[in-house]
Amino acid sequence: MDIGTAAFQSLVLAVMIAGLLTLLIPALPGLVIIWIPALVYYVVTGFDVTRIVLFVLMTLLMIGGNLVDNVLMGGSARAKGASWLAIGASLLAGLIGSFVWPPFGGLIGALLVLFLVEFIRLKDWRQALDSTTSMAMGCGWAVLARFGIGIVMIVLWILGEFVFR
Repeated sequence: MDIGTAAFQSLVLAVMIAGLLTLLIPALPGLVIIWIPALVYYVVTGFDVTRIVLFVLMTLLMIGGNLVDNVLMGGSARAKGASWLAIGASLLAGLIGSFVWPPFGGLIGALLVLFLVEFIRLKDWRQALDSTTSMAMGCGWAVLARFGIGIVMIVLWILGEFVFR
């Protein structure tokens, strides 16, 4: 292996690890940040059957990991009685807040909108707070799930470059 290849691999791995660390901030697309350097690396160095299979697995993990937030956050709020309207409005507020007030605007917006919609609907701040707290817990679980998925994605890339070659 020449020094250029080693430097390129080190850069790719460093960006992937940075992406992994961004997963600790719920609003940042850390799985995409892990996925993009793998794509760039494979485009530059070439695809073979092993790399195609590993990249497809990484892509599926990235897509699934990006959906896990919505499932865990919305599902936990729904389990505490939140309405689908409140959950939908909350997810929309989270999306908008992520662009308007990064990095925490999405999370704050989602929780605030869920609370407000549930409070207006139920006229009971305790029930609204219960749903909101549940959604926040779901967010915490989503961070852990995405972090685990990010580790698996990085390990797949490492296996493809240093074990299966």
